[in-house]
Amino acid sequence: MLEAKNQLSRLVKAALAGEEVIIASHGQPRVRLVPCSESPGLRHCGALSGGIKEEDRSLIDSAFSAEAGHAAQQSMEG
Repeated sequence: MLEAKNQLSRLVKAALAGEEVIIASHGQPRVRLVPCSESPGLRHCGALSGGIKEEDRSLIDSAFSAEAGHAAQQSMEG
C-alpha cells in the first residue's frame, strides 16, 4: 500500500490509459483502479436550454417565489 501511495499519480495515469491497475496489501489484491465513466446526466451548462415546457417553467418559478420562501421559513420555525 505504501508503494501505491507513493506511485499514485503514475498508477492513475496508467488506469486512464487503459492498463489494469490492482493494488495489493500483504500479497492479496485489495483495490482495482478504473477510470470513472461519464455521468448519464447533464453534460454541459445550458443542457436544458429550450427543453423545459412552459407549464413546467411556471411551476419551477413558483417554487422560488417570495411567498414560497416565506411559507418554507414559517414551516421550519414551527
